[in-house]
Amino acid sequence: MLITGGRVLVDSGTYLVGAAVLIEGDSITAVGPREQIVKQAGADVPRLDFDGTVLPGLIDAHVHLAFDGGPDPVSTLQNSTDEALFEDMRRRAAQLLFSGVTTARDLGDRNGLALRLAAEINDDRTPGPRIVSAGTPATTRGGHCHFLGGEVAGDAEIRDLVRRNVAAGAGVIKAMATGGGLTKDGPKSSESQFTAEELSALVDEAHKAGLPVAAHAHGADGIAAAVEAGVDTIEHCTWMAEDGGLDFRPDVVKRIVERGIAVCPAVSPHWQMLPRFFGEERANAMFELVRRMADSGVRLVAGTDAGVQRATFDGLVPALSFYAHLGLTAASIIDMATVEAAAALGLGSTTGRIAPGYSADLLLVDGDPLADLDALKNVRAVIASGRRYDPSAAAE
Repeated sequence: MLITGGRVLVDSGTYLVGAAVLIEGDSITAVGPREQIVKQAGADVPRLDFDGTVLPGLIDAHVHLAFDGGPDPVSTLQNSTDEALFEDMRRRAAQLLFSGVTTARDLGDRNGLALRLAAEINDDRTPGPRIVSAGTPATTRGGHCHFLGGEVAGDAEIRDLVRRNVAAGAGVIKAMATGGGLTKDGPKSSESQFTAEELSALVDEAHKAGLPVAAHAHGADGIAAAVEAGVDTIEHCTWMAEDGGLDFRPDVVKRIVERGIAVCPAVSPHWQMLPRFFGEERANAMFELVRRMADSGVRLVAGTDAGVQRATFDGLVPALSFYAHLGLTAASIIDMATVEAAAALGLGSTTGRIAPGYSADLLLVDGDPLADLDALKNVRAVIASGRRYDPSAAAE
């Protein structure tokens, strides 16, 4: 396939104007000035002429395909059979894809359904993004998301769960380092769930298998423990204190930066509603902590927590507006949802860039997203692993 674009995003904040991208199979083989690349393509190569912007496919680094994004996603999950749930997950994966997401990291599902869905997508049996699945997340007895089946205690059980996820084909290991609001009968979000030794055992076992570790951590103590254990990404990272306040720790942030740990704030597509739930003062304080992490050099990556309350599977672009609200540039925000997210997922040499040898994961939009992020909503085509999808046709 030969794609000609008015502009192609070839590096952070850098367009190549009047460019073309040549795709063979599922990979990009050439990128460059239009006349040069057209000469490399054979006469029988399908051609897509487009005068808008071509950029890397977006990456949502935090989704839960098993949840429905409704008012009570846990009850909906628990009242659904695996087969009915799987059909719903297929639809959610397609929704991600048609909104421009070509890679999604699923951070916890039931009975390996996300892994099964990833195999279907890889085999071109159903449309969807590349899925990096955590399988069953590790939690404590009665802990956050215990209903997903990952309750463990002690080093032996923790290591066994990691090995089972590895054997099932997981691409990341998820640890619930603290409680969370989704689990009404579990520990508070600020409360730590695992000991430092248990977290270290989980990280050790995952890293032995060559897999990164994502730690769900709201509480400041849990964040600090996750950093010391050597996790690769921290999810949420809201710095909650046991007394209900916020406890931002510059020394821990310094170690996050030094160790190259990525932070995924998992911002809701409806982040503007947060002051209504937390109060204006607390919500603004939470927003400010994300800004302080960015200013400190923390590598932020984009994710939506799609599937939890009010977080739909077409919400990545609306969620990105949060970072514009904080004052980040459009170029850095797009990096968070492409090249930086790919690196955090362990896919830095596979996707997230438009360059020869990378997977043909592309997003074609009208307008200039470096000038106006809302241009990312104007999706004209999505190319995922070399396959073209037309969102307008899917909507019919």
